Amino acid sequence: MKFWKSWVIANKDFKIFRKKKRILYALIILPLLLSIGLPLVIRYIITKAGTASMTEIIVLLNAFSFFYIILAYILPSTLAAYSILGEKIEQSLEPLLATPITDGELLFGKTIASFLPCIAVIYLGAIIFMALTDVVTYSKIGYIFFPNLSMAIILLLAVPLAAFLSIQLNVIISSRVSDIRTANQLSIILFLPFIMLYVLLETNIVSLNILNLLGIFAVLFVADILMFYLSKSIFNRDSILTKWK
Repeated sequence: MKFWKSWVIANKDFKIFRKKKRILYALIILPLLLSIGLPLVIRYIITKAGTASMTEIIVLLNAFSFFYIILAYILPSTLAAYSILGEKIEQSLEPLLATPITDGELLFGKTIASFLPCIAVIYLGAIIFMALTDVVTYSKIGYIFFPNLSMAIILLLAVPLAAFLSIQLNVIISSRVSDIRTANQLSIILFLPFIMLYVLLETNIVSLNILNLLGIFAVLFVADILMFYLSKSIFNRDSILTKWK
C-alpha cells in the first residue's frame, strides 16, 4: 500500500470539509459546549448545592471525563458518512474509484480524513475542560485534579480507538445505505453501549479506575481490529460502481 496515495485522498476530503459549513459546525460546536458546559455544571454543584462531598465530586469528574470517549465516537460519524455517501450523492465517488488506487489505500485515506480533525478538536476541547475544571474544583478538593493518569489513558488510548471504531462502522453502514441521514441515525444507535456505561459511571455503580479503563481499551482494540477487516471485506468498488443508485 502506498501511503502517499492515501494522503492525497485525505487532503482532498479536508478541502471538501472546509467548504461544508454544516460539517464544520458539527465538528466544533459540540466539543466546545461540552468543554465549557461541564465545568460550569461542576461549579454549580459545588457553589449552589454545597453538600456535595469531595468523593462525589471526583466521581462526577471521572464520569465527565468519559464523555470524551463518547465524543470520539460521535464526531467522526458525520465526517465518515459524508466522506463516502456525500461523494456518491455528488457523483464524485465513481471517478475516484476508477483511478488506479487500491481499496485499502482509499479506505485508509478516508479514515485519515475523518480521524485527524476529530482527534484535534477533542484534544483541544479536553485541554479547555481540564483547565476550567481545575479552576472550579481546586478550592473543594484541595489539589489540581487534571491532568491525571486516567485522563491520559482516555485521551491517548481510548479516544483514538473509539474514533477509529466509529469510522469503520460508518464505512460499513455507508456501504449498505444510500442516505447520509440514515447512516448517521444507524451509527448513533450503535453508540448506546457508551451511554449505558456512562450512566453506570455517573451512578458510581462502575468506577473509572485504571483497571476498568484498560478493560475499555482492550474491548475497543479488539472491536477496531474486527471492524477494520469487516469494513475492508464489505467495501467493494465493483459493487459501488455497478449497484449503487
